[in-house]
Amino acid sequence: MQRMGGMVEGRAFGRILEANTGFLHSSDLDPAKPINWKRMVEFNGDYGVMGDLGMHACHIPFRAGWHALNVRAVLTNIVAQRPDGKGAMVPCNTWDNATLLCEVVDPADGFHFPWVLKTQRIAPGQKDTWYAEILGTKACARWTSANPNVLQLLEYTGGEQSYRAVETGYNPAYQTITGANFEFGFTDAILQMWAAFLHELATGTTPAKFAGCATPAEAQLSHRLFTAALESAATGTTCPVPAP
Repeated sequence: MQRMGGMVEGRAFGRILEANTGFLHSSDLDPAKPINWKRMVEFNGDYGVMGDLGMHACHIPFRAGWHALNVRAVLTNIVAQRPDGKGAMVPCNTWDNATLLCEVVDPADGFHFPWVLKTQRIAPGQKDTWYAEILGTKACARWTSANPNVLQLLEYTGGEQSYRAVETGYNPAYQTITGANFEFGFTDAILQMWAAFLHELATGTTPAKFAGCATPAEAQLSHRLFTAALESAATGTTCPVPAP
């Protein structure tokens, strides 16, 4: 993801054609899974899965400056009741899955393009998958945490168009004693999050545009988007997203 962010910052993609991002779980496919606070409107709010997983899927687009102009959202509540852990069944009244089609504008050239955002708690076969795909006129890239050490990269120079698999190795935003010829894992990601927070706390800066923690302003952008998505799902229409 850091490498893709660097490509955005360096305009390596050319004109952006489309972006697809998401965060997918599968554990809620089990209807016998007991309910918890994330599946209760009174605790988790009306956003449902968007409030649970949405900021993960928004982080790269928001940091790139791709603010949604409008959204058409399809929200689904698939498992309507769950065990309460005490022998009874209770309503499960939050959105399980959300698919958002957004129109965004690239601040680099003013071009409008589609961004498809998916947050799903019922995505069969997915364990805890964060992914991004960016398609451009000069390059395309896609990455998924299901195959975390491989970046798929297509660089177009006028010849044959084909993706190549790049083994990214250990090349984090915040360097450690680990060498580049190693693999990056989940526990390394936790250390990077701590490093990002402490570095910003100590210096007020980040080493790269995409290396910093999510900001309150970006959280506000997510609220604007998800509130518009609720309206879109309720009315079956494309709804504008208020400008920041």
